[in-house]
Amino acid sequence: MKKLISLLFFILSFQLYSQTQRALAAEDLWAMQRIGNVVLSSDAKTIAFTVTSYNLDENKGQTDIWLINSDGKNLRPLKNSPESESQPKFIPNTNKIGYIKGGQLWACDFNGKNDIQLTNFYSGISDVTWSNDGSKILFVSSVYPECMSEDCNKSKDEQNEKSKANVKIIEELMYKNWDSWRGDKRSHLFLLNLKSKEYFDLTLSSKSDVPPVDLGSSNDFNFSPDGEQVAFTINKDKVVSMSTNNDIFTIDLSGVKQNYVPIDEIISISKGNDNQPVYSPDGKYLAFRSMARAGFEADKSSLILFDRVTKQIKNLTEKHDLSVTEILWSPDSKYIYFNASHEINESIYRLEIANFNLELILEKHSNSNLIIAPDGKTLFFKQQRSNLPFEIFSYEIESKKLTQLTFLNQDILLGIKMSELETFWAEGAEEKQVQSIIVKPPFFDEAKKYPVIFLIHGGPQGHWTDDFHYRWNPQMFASKGYVVIATNPRGSTGYGQKFTDEISKDWGGKVYTDLMNSLDYALANYKFIDKNNLFAAGASYGGYMINWLEGHTERFNALFCHDGVYNLESMYGTTEELWFPEWEFGGAPWESREIYKKWSPSNFVANFKTPMLIAHGGNDFRVPEGQAFELFTALQKMNVPSKLIYFPEENHFVTKPQNSIFWWNTIFNWFDKYKVRR
Repeated sequence: MKKLISLLFFILSFQLYSQTQRALAAEDLWAMQRIGNVVLSSDAKTIAFTVTSYNLDENKGQTDIWLINSDGKNLRPLKNSPESESQPKFIPNTNKIGYIKGGQLWACDFNGKNDIQLTNFYSGISDVTWSNDGSKILFVSSVYPECMSEDCNKSKDEQNEKSKANVKIIEELMYKNWDSWRGDKRSHLFLLNLKSKEYFDLTLSSKSDVPPVDLGSSNDFNFSPDGEQVAFTINKDKVVSMSTNNDIFTIDLSGVKQNYVPIDEIISISKGNDNQPVYSPDGKYLAFRSMARAGFEADKSSLILFDRVTKQIKNLTEKHDLSVTEILWSPDSKYIYFNASHEINESIYRLEIANFNLELILEKHSNSNLIIAPDGKTLFFKQQRSNLPFEIFSYEIESKKLTQLTFLNQDILLGIKMSELETFWAEGAEEKQVQSIIVKPPFFDEAKKYPVIFLIHGGPQGHWTDDFHYRWNPQMFASKGYVVIATNPRGSTGYGQKFTDEISKDWGGKVYTDLMNSLDYALANYKFIDKNNLFAAGASYGGYMINWLEGHTERFNALFCHDGVYNLESMYGTTEELWFPEWEFGGAPWESREIYKKWSPSNFVANFKTPMLIAHGGNDFRVPEGQAFELFTALQKMNVPSKLIYFPEENHFVTKPQNSIFWWNTIFNWFDKYKVRR
């Protein structure tokens, strides 16, 4: 009887929510709480995680730390104050949690009380890693390479502040990165002995950064299990803007003294990108990720095993066409768990060290931030889906039981109608099968006709996944009554390395065919699509392809280009990571003139006719603002209806709440303006 009553209650509740549900709105994206990093206590009973909430009136976010039992019970705040607290870690051999506040390390009890400030480092600290016995920490701080002390760094800062000349002196490349000017400081790796209060700069006098400026991982330095050695990632090449050569080094801590660090030992041998060194719990091995090809950011990321005794290196995933993302050892050191792109998923795998056997543990959706219980029986991780923002899940490895532990946004999500993600395959260039995501609008009616928004992803070595994206969210694009099609053409990850490789030096070639064929397939096979109302949008490389479409087809009613590449030659001279265009186009413009000329949208202005909306950020140093200005000038010169929305303080993304809402509304208004009404 109780079961029948519960079932009836569920049915009635579902019907009630179905009747009161509405479409997703841009404001909803900023009302949702966003889970950040997740950590597990040593007894596996408690999970700590960060939650960022946004205030639209204040136009900013606030990060706090929350706790929950590992069975999903007893959700409570650890730190929920006006100040942001981040990077929680359970301190080994104590009943305290460490966290970062105000650029320093603090600790408190599990109830959030009895706070103690553990560091007072002048230049601030971040990314703290604890030794297994809790006596030492590693952290990074931005310092002047020539300085041997905090006083030196402070003195130099004060001298610079006194100068009345507002000027930047540039003498080498990589003088800017992403959205900031690099200046004279570098990120150094420090060791702090918590008992003696002594700290040591482990990358003393180095002009290189730890973690690297780019292409690193979220786990780029670690203690060995006995705390006697440190492994870290660094790029020691002289011109970092021309190099992807991140390498793995180790330092024997027994020889570290004040203002003296013994010579570090290089572990990796590849000229490509190596990162994420992780020691096995038994101390026998060091695992890390490695790319074979120099200068290519999207090469296959292999799982490498270094034997600390024999010094031998083995490629554990050489025979598997997967690119490893995160590395997680099993407690018994017999297995390595990792996640990797697999079609539209970020799946979890397990590899047995003894025989290289690979097992797919969890295929569906996007899974990250992998953690394993000390008994090796349960995985914990974040999972997101197209209709579910990140929540924390557990997975019992033997029984394969998946459990959602957190439901932070349940109240919001219950009131919103979203469609389930679907996929289809179409024949692309050279008879290659190409996968696309399709998302129908809320309250979909098979008998009606719907306009299409055709989304093109960036990278170009990236992919559309089963995730809940806060900037390029297919559900949000669908919310205004559009069918959304998001294709993974050549260059996309998750379909094998050859498929990823085939966009380089061919930016408007096979990928263009893949995209157009996929759209043609959808038009031919989905009768609910209105063929008279086709729109397309993309960012970064996706923005490039929007510009390419502008010069090569008139099939779309209107286009939207966000931070897109327009002029390949001027892009080369103003972007910060030169290894990227040199790989993609075979060198500098004067070395590979024909490829730059062939694939630059700027050479097809005579064909521009389709109305275009452009958005760009003033602090975008990856695809600098000049690309948008040149594009807008060309469109206006050709009398093409066009609008440029410029965000002076945004980078390659739109990150501020009010800017984001304006961005979404402007896109929908632009497309609505060019709809064909029946």
